[in-house]
Amino acid sequence: MKDKIKLTIVVPAYKEEKRIHLILDAVEKYAESKDFNIETIVVVDGSPDKTAEVAKSYSGKITGLRVIDREKNLGKGGTVREGIVEAKGDHIIFADADNSTPIEQVDKLLPFMTKYEVVIGSRYIKGGEMATPQPFIRRLGSRFLNIIIQFFAVPGIKDTQCGFKMFQRDAAYEIFKHTKVTDFSFDIELLAVARKLGYKIKEVGIIWHDNPHSTVSPFRDGWRLIKDTFEIGKRLKREKF
Repeated sequence: MKDKIKLTIVVPAYKEEKRIHLILDAVEKYAESKDFNIETIVVVDGSPDKTAEVAKSYSGKITGLRVIDREKNLGKGGTVREGIVEAKGDHIIFADADNSTPIEQVDKLLPFMTKYEVVIGSRYIKGGEMATPQPFIRRLGSRFLNIIIQFFAVPGIKDTQCGFKMFQRDAAYEIFKHTKVTDFSFDIELLAVARKLGYKIKEVGIIWHDNPHSTVSPFRDGWRLIKDTFEIGKRLKREKF
């Protein structure tokens, strides 16, 4: 008899009081359909709104739900790291609060966890689908940034920025032990660190819905992402671990 899969879902959240229900409703439904243990950790990143209160209101609906309400804002990278450190599942995934990648897409990633330490959702490979497409300018900016990221930090990975990444627990602990970036560039760093540690990374095509209210702009924030990519690449060439 196979052991039940133990999965931890980490949800970083900042100013998500009006959207956090999207992921939590989906997790509730997904958990009811599965015969394995699921832990859900919502890490609220010093949010000034009622994100934490809304998340806590699901405590009677979702078994294994924990809400960590940080007073200080750390940024998405720091928030995900805190959730990873607290996770107890054999497999750990982080997912966006707006459920832009539907949580049931977990089923596409899980089969690869026996051979890969890191399995990530991708919009840009075969099987990937933008069910709600980005505007042309955002697509253009995202593709340009990905070329830069591949060249300087993580060659061969087509989509570093999709917020749907799964890890074997021990690999997650080891990777995040070496990460330092706390903003949205952390995805690049964690993948580069995983490579440096010798972990195998698998990209899997997933369904994704664009969030028209996203505050991240490939052009406005792109220069900082490029700068971070250069710095991550240089630092990891110097560091030994």
